[in-house]
This record gives sequence, C-alpha cells and structure tokens, in this order.
Amino acid sequence: MIAFLRTIFFLSLVCLASLAAGITPSSAADYPNRPVHWLIGFAAGGPVDIVARIMSQWLSEHFGQQFVVENRAGSGGNIAAAAAVNSPPDGYTLLFVAPNNAISTSLYKHLSYDFIRDTVPVASIMQLTNMLVVSNAMPVKTVQELIDYCKANPGKISYASSGYGTSVHMSAELFKAMTKCDMVHVPYRGSAIAFPDIISNKVQLIFDNLPSALEQSRSGTVRALGVTSPQRWIGVPDIPAIAETVPGFESVGFYGISAPKGTPPQIVDILNKAVGEALKDPKLVARLSDIGGIPKPMTPAEFGQLVADETEKWRKVVEFAGVSVD
Repeated sequence: MIAFLRTIFFLSLVCLASLAAGITPSSAADYPNRPVHWLIGFAAGGPVDIVARIMSQWLSEHFGQQFVVENRAGSGGNIAAAAAVNSPPDGYTLLFVAPNNAISTSLYKHLSYDFIRDTVPVASIMQLTNMLVVSNAMPVKTVQELIDYCKANPGKISYASSGYGTSVHMSAELFKAMTKCDMVHVPYRGSAIAFPDIISNKVQLIFDNLPSALEQSRSGTVRALGVTSPQRWIGVPDIPAIAETVPGFESVGFYGISAPKGTPPQIVDILNKAVGEALKDPKLVARLSDIGGIPKPMTPAEFGQLVADETEKWRKVVEFAGVSVD
C-alpha cells in the first residue's frame, strides 16, 4: 500500500509539473497539432529568410503541420525578437536566432528584453560566413585595393547593412576599426533590399551573409573580394579570407532556433531532435551546402552556451569598434 501511495504521489508531482509548464504529457506527444509560427527578423529573400524557408519546409513535411515563416523586419531583428519573447511559451511561436541577437545585447542600450534571460535555446542549425562584395563600378579587385581606395577617399565610401546590430553591420564596423577606413553606414531592413542600390553604386559595398552575396556575385551583378571567416570557406575556396590581408579579422555567424522563456522542455526536446534529424538528411544538407552553410547540430544546452559565448565575443567587438544604438 505504501509503495502504491508513493507511486500515486510521484505521478501527481509529474502532472503538476507538466501543468505548471503549461503542457501535459499527452499534449507534448501531440505536438505540434496546429501551425507553428517562426519569426524571422529580416525581409523576405535575404540569407536568414532563405535558410529559414529551407528548414521550415523540412519541418512541415516531418511533422505534418505547417511551420509558417513570418518576416518581422526592422531594428536589426529586435522587432521579431521582442514579439517572440512576448508570445505564449507553448511551442507555437519560435524565433530564428542569428548573430544579431548576440550583438544587440551590447549594441542597443534600451532593449525591452534580455535575450538570454527571456528565451530558451532550442537547436543550432548551421554556421555561415559573410562575404565582402562591392559594386562593379568600384575600381577595386582586392581587399588591399579597397583599403587603399577608402583611405584615398575618406568618408566618400558607404556600406550597406541589413540593419543595426546584424553581423553584416558589425563585420563592416570591425573592418573599419581594424583598417582605419572611414566609411558611412547605410542600414536597410534586410540585405535583399540593399542590393539594388549596391548594384547601381548608390552604396558601394556590403559584408553580407554568404547565401545572397554569393548568388549576386555568381550572377556578375557585384564583385566578391573576401570572406569574413578566419580561413577560406568550404564551397568558395577561390575567394580569399579577409584575414589574409587583415590579420585577426573574423566574423562567422551562427543560425538556430530559440523560444520564449517557459516553453516546456518536452517541446524543446521534440524540436531539437527534429532539427538533428533534418541535419542528417542528405538533401537538406546539400541545400544548405549550396548556399555555403555548414550544419552544426547541438543540444539545447550546447546551443545556449554558444549564444552566451557569442554575446560576450560581440560585446568586446562593439566596445572595440566604439559603436552603439540608443
């Protein structure tokens, strides 16, 4: 009888814990039983959007429920992050995580949320380098020629970004700080929106995420000068690393998924395992490889540590570059 009562007591605790988390074991087993909304902080057609749509298609087919990509562009991805943080923690609102989330913590002085405190890590998807591309009208073909041209024309060269606090922005700021180049920042609500102005030479360059930069450079509309990884990147070995000219230069991005704080661990585990399966699918891996991505599956704890480490790394870069957004 005592053993029976102990069993009943234990099961009651399990049920209470599940209810406190806002989910029951049976509903976790049914997850997802309606569409999942995946918030993306940038405009459609950009590199983050491309990766999100590749992954969302796989997850939709895997679960038999739609993973709906919602573009909430603006404020360097902070509009989407704030919307995710303030959503019900039930697993039906997710956030696409990228370097901007780590950068914004120190770059923006008055955020309405604390990213690490107010979200839970779900899964890592991949790593990706940025690529420096310039307008074909620019009379430069190498990183060193760009540095020389900038120094000969201080304040006359402008660079685009996909918004304040993105890796696209901070890669350029790090380049400015390390080379002493005087360039003017022109932020956009996504890199896809910026490219027409780069192609027409209204803005001269961008340190864009590899997918869209590579697409544009392969089509001949812009000229690729270098990648921001410490060594040449797999898939584009003919493009030199900027670090070959500027020793120590490095900016490698990470992509993943987070959810609002309080999202039940059962659902986090379901999603993490699904992403892990996706990253073993040869067809999906090939699609990521086509745009220069390197799959990086991780446990939620490992991904959380990566976000924390990246937050600290970019804090130092923000201080080094001397930039901030009030």
